[in-house]
Amino acid sequence: MEPKTVQSELASHVGRLLRESFGKGPQSIFVSIRRPFVVFHFRGLLSPTEKILLEQDQVIPIQNTRDLLMKSLIPEIRAYTSLIAGIHFREFYYDWGLHNLSGVFVGIESDEDSLQAIKQEGYPGKEELHREINDISHLVQKTPEETYSCMLNGRMLLVIRNGILISIEKELIRHGFEGNLKVAKRSLEKSHLHNNNHLEPILKTKIVDTFVDWDFQFDKSVIVFVLNPNQ
Repeated sequence: MEPKTVQSELASHVGRLLRESFGKGPQSIFVSIRRPFVVFHFRGLLSPTEKILLEQDQVIPIQNTRDLLMKSLIPEIRAYTSLIAGIHFREFYYDWGLHNLSGVFVGIESDEDSLQAIKQEGYPGKEELHREINDISHLVQKTPEETYSCMLNGRMLLVIRNGILISIEKELIRHGFEGNLKVAKRSLEKSHLHNNNHLEPILKTKIVDTFVDWDFQFDKSVIVFVLNPNQ
């Protein structure tokens, strides 16, 4: 199957899943495939009930409800991506940009050859970006043991951090506070990323959306920057 056909099939299927779960599908879905990564970026997703909650600044209930929905959606997305694209996700991340009615899903397969090739690729500002991300990580938790990134296309930049959990976070996870920890970390990290004055000059482009998620089992985090190269 041609790559564009695969992307279209995945976008259509995920759009249907979201529509069935939320009662309203996203206005648009864009799928980027750069093995070992698959990124789904969508805009215009907000159910009527969520709209009322958002108007009342009730963000946490929306996030909690979506977390519950994702528990059933992720296995379906994994299975369909494996069927259509032959890509078997080892990891899956997601985040929402409620202020933009947007969101991302990031699937990562276990493909060390592709990963090593991507790590060797360069793009303007790569090393400086890594230093800035490491500085932000150090402020919030600790400097990552490893940071690498991939410019998926002109509008999507993916940053991976390995080894970022501190001892108190590991203990909270061990005692079952993973959900609360993720809520706190997401709020804190995204505030630093959104208020950073160096990222856009480094990339020489406008950042229109920022997403972040963690897999505590792998002690790993994914950051997705959605760029607008025309600004």
